[in-house]
Amino acid sequence: MRLIPALCAQRLDFGRVGLLAFAFLHGALAAPAPEMTLTTNVAPAGFVEVTGVEAGEFNPLIWQAGTLNFVPDLRSPLLAPRSGKFRNIYAPSAVETPGGYRLFYGAWDGVPSGNDRIYSARTDTRFQDFFDRHMVIVPGSYTHVCNVNALGAEDGSFTLFATVYPVANLNKPAFFWSDATGTNWNGLPGEPYTVQARDVVDISGYAYAKADINGMNVMLRESGVYRLYFGDFRNPGGTFRATSTDGKRCTFEAKVLNGPGFVNDVKKFRVGAATYYLMGLHENGARLWQTVSTNGLAFPPARTLLTNLDTADAFIVALGWVVRGSQESPGRKLLGVLYGAGPVSALDQNSIYARWLQRRVVLVADDGTRHPGTKALGPDRQLLALPNARPVTGRFEVYAEDGETLLGTSAPQTVRIGQSYRLR
Repeated sequence: MRLIPALCAQRLDFGRVGLLAFAFLHGALAAPAPEMTLTTNVAPAGFVEVTGVEAGEFNPLIWQAGTLNFVPDLRSPLLAPRSGKFRNIYAPSAVETPGGYRLFYGAWDGVPSGNDRIYSARTDTRFQDFFDRHMVIVPGSYTHVCNVNALGAEDGSFTLFATVYPVANLNKPAFFWSDATGTNWNGLPGEPYTVQARDVVDISGYAYAKADINGMNVMLRESGVYRLYFGDFRNPGGTFRATSTDGKRCTFEAKVLNGPGFVNDVKKFRVGAATYYLMGLHENGARLWQTVSTNGLAFPPARTLLTNLDTADAFIVALGWVVRGSQESPGRKLLGVLYGAGPVSALDQNSIYARWLQRRVVLVADDGTRHPGTKALGPDRQLLALPNARPVTGRFEVYAEDGETLLGTSAPQTVRIGQSYRLR
């Protein structure tokens, strides 16, 4: 089933889509039209599945416009706490690895005491299953270690910032690193590693002794140094940045964002010769925010990224971007966002949820009824619900990741629940 480019019928609004979107659409004129091919009949019950919808290269213009087609994962939550007395998992940070991702998260993951710990699990590139789920870092003489933000290196090693409490009755970030085994932390063999006083970060040039940095300790590495993006409950209303060569001794630089919100992740992207920094924030409520900077030192006011789905994720307490590709190379993708959320304001019943940035697919029936993709199963599988078991004859419309720019319309096709199609 061949898709017909729809440029002639599509109004180009450069104020909303921008030149990058136009260049993408213009390229479709010269390239063969994509195809929608029936592949299997094993889509989840009640749905038609379309694969090949994963987000393409990071496009800053749709982020700046706030037009983003984020699709909730059908698994709600994506990852729930294990059985046990204390069940509360959140603060996800996904790191790309060869063949998949390693997900770090802070939690009470079915443990007998309510002390936050850092955990790890692995998954494949499609985020279909999680395995090797285990404890990585424990608080030791401290009460909690949580709110992890992680990076990976090409040699297989990892670096983390996490929140430790109490340090003089306050929350402070701490720095952790592994060797190439990915299991030996801060120079000691085996997991879990026990937090030491020497792991706590120091920031010079800031009123650090009185700072309460709880869950706002974001790591970025560039130009051979670590960037620490952080917030301070004793100095609210902004996000700050410090820089370090070793991860532990930081020098304050500047306030980079004015306004509310708790910074949880910052990722860097190269688009042509330009560089962009994407920041994600939460505020323990029903919304997440995002903002894009061209230099990492000055961010415009944040705008809404998404809102909660229902009462189960009413209080969103953390987020982590899912990216693919090197931050220093063009073509890096933003695949989605993982977030910790729960049903109560006490913030102690959380699970991890997922939304995936995807091309939007709509099946338009001959009678005009529209059946959009409403759920996903990982970054590259979109699910369209049909009202009953009867087949539907119509055409597929495919839109870009902004959810608005029409890329093509298919020839007529009779579609049945349970079928899976591949978009090429």
